[in-house]
Amino acid sequence: MSADKNLNLASEQLQQLGFSQYEAQAYVALLKESPASGYGLAKTSGIPRPNIYPVLQKLEERGAILRIDSPEGARYVPLAPQELLAHLRQQYQGAIDSASSILKEVTTPASMDVILNLRGYSVLLEHTRAMLDSVKTRLLLGIWPEEAEALAEPIRQASERGVEVTTLCLRGCPKPCQSCRGKIFRYSIAPTSPQRWLILAQDEEELLAGEISPQQDTLAVRTRQKMLVNLAAGYIQNSIALASILSGLDDQLDALLTPEMQAALDTLHPLQAQGRWLDVMRQMIHNEENFQ
Repeated sequence: MSADKNLNLASEQLQQLGFSQYEAQAYVALLKESPASGYGLAKTSGIPRPNIYPVLQKLEERGAILRIDSPEGARYVPLAPQELLAHLRQQYQGAIDSASSILKEVTTPASMDVILNLRGYSVLLEHTRAMLDSVKTRLLLGIWPEEAEALAEPIRQASERGVEVTTLCLRGCPKPCQSCRGKIFRYSIAPTSPQRWLILAQDEEELLAGEISPQQDTLAVRTRQKMLVNLAAGYIQNSIALASILSGLDDQLDALLTPEMQAALDTLHPLQAQGRWLDVMRQMIHNEENFQ
């Protein structure tokens, strides 16, 4: 990469941190050659001479440069990049903390009936991470390995905060992956389709549920509507309970079911599958040795 291209990239990065174009050009030019006078800096940086001294004054106020007075006139040197970035980090973190505090005070909680429709894989992960960061006591997850890996860090942090995590691996992996946390149950107890599901219920207060295609086309909803939260939490818990019973009883189950029970089960139609409901469920949970 050429030196000129590096200088341009450095200037662009500083502009992303709030510097004006001229401020960024002046600071980068001083990094390359200092100390420098205002006149000399105007020549090396390409900043019009009438503009250079207001720019230098602004950089001094930012703490990005230092002025050295001498018999020959003022000279300027840049603050070391590491020190400048540390100063900016502290400055912005303070502003973020203050903004967070005041925004919480002025925010009216969203209506419990609002349902957010989300589109896009990155949007789904962004909202999921936000919910994982705010969960307080209890987290129910229905998840596939791809999303478990993508969300491993915020899930780990929630677990280490003392959140009770229950994970239903919807793929039914034969062994737990490194990304899963909490009480792990591995049952492929979702409708057979190419799409993956991600279901998250936090603190029995909020729900996020999404469907992800193999190409990562994604549609999802997020809501605090109580009925939908309860349905999602119930799906995860009831799926674990049902799969545990079917897996544990296995061949004994037919002998235990009364004719009335058999008849009731035979009226059910498995989602996206053909056959008797009980046979389809058995096939799902016996795809792998998947209970822990």
